Amino acid sequence: MSRRCDFTGKGVQTGNNVSHANNKTRRRYLPNLQKASLMSDALGKAVQVRLTTSAIRTIEKRGGLDAYLTSTPAAKLGKKARDLKKQIEKAKAKSVAA
Repeated sequence: MSRRCDFTGKGVQTGNNVSHANNKTRRRYLPNLQKASLMSDALGKAVQVRLTTSAIRTIEKRGGLDAYLTSTPAAKLGKKARDLKKQIEKAKAKSVAA
């Protein structure tokens, strides 16, 4: 399982620990990933994803999973988020047609 956010694509970064004597040793900055269950109104089920805490806050701010995915361009989303977006759009189109 990669250390990458399913929606934002934020991943591991690298840098240096710098001591008082200015010695530099390599280190990794890991994203704050959390497993989250988000409810999709269009799909009518909960979706389990691995997100950064900033992505979770953004989703809540935008009004939920469906609103976030429909308002965000597909180019800015990760693969799992793009697949979910397609499913949500298909489900919304099906409910409008019915």
